[in-house]
Amino acid sequence: MLIQAVPQWQGARTPRAGDLPAGCRALSAFAAEVLGAPVREVRLEAGETPVVEGVANREALLDNKKRHAEALADGPVLTVGGDCAADLVPVAAARARHGERFGVVWFDAHADLNTPASSPSGAFHGMVLRSLLGDGDPAFAAAPALEPGRAVLVGARALDPAERDEIEAGRVRLVTGEPSRIVAEVRDAGIERLYVHVDLDVLDPSAFAGMDYPEPDGMSVTQLVDGLRALAEFEVVGAGVTECVSGKREELAILAPVLHTIGELLR
Repeated sequence: MLIQAVPQWQGARTPRAGDLPAGCRALSAFAAEVLGAPVREVRLEAGETPVVEGVANREALLDNKKRHAEALADGPVLTVGGDCAADLVPVAAARARHGERFGVVWFDAHADLNTPASSPSGAFHGMVLRSLLGDGDPAFAAAPALEPGRAVLVGARALDPAERDEIEAGRVRLVTGEPSRIVAEVRDAGIERLYVHVDLDVLDPSAFAGMDYPEPDGMSVTQLVDGLRALAEFEVVGAGVTECVSGKREELAILAPVLHTIGELLR
């Protein structure tokens, strides 16, 4: 197994977005200790660029996407962000490799289902799952896209109107963190292979302080671990952990059970 660090920050427009690269590197190093796996960093060189076509830092994100695609590793990979859009490249590649019965389980406080037209902020980390469904800016839209209904969104509690529309239309399945419900939705979706995305803001801020975009009423670490463990009956072909802004070891240590469980899924 390989840990691939993607210290991208340009997809976020939050007060702590500038802390994402350092958080990515600290979490990657800690994950290497927990999992006994090597770390390879994707070298990103772009800085801040203007809002173009409704996407903040669009040119920087396109450069990051190209560099990530060129560095993408084969085999079981844990991608550590950076912002949520660090998972755009590995999920799109997995969809192309594994076919239409591939899906994602997306642990996140936010749905990430906006388009440039619907986004209130222009932050691409709020558009990444919608891009994987093939919508939004064509330069980021996955082709082939995830099949409708083969994205299971877990723990989301801060939804914009356009995101609710996607869920109500059945293109994305929204569930609580109850393990049996997660498993039931994955089975019902007919997913044979899956990618597990964990945005740390799925956790309650009282459980972990080092997330980029905290929202109240989230999961505990134990609840997240139980939800992840329930996925062991499926073939997990990749995983990502994103939106860490902490470099403090005592805070990162809280995430050890999460990382250990993801490692078990990938192995």
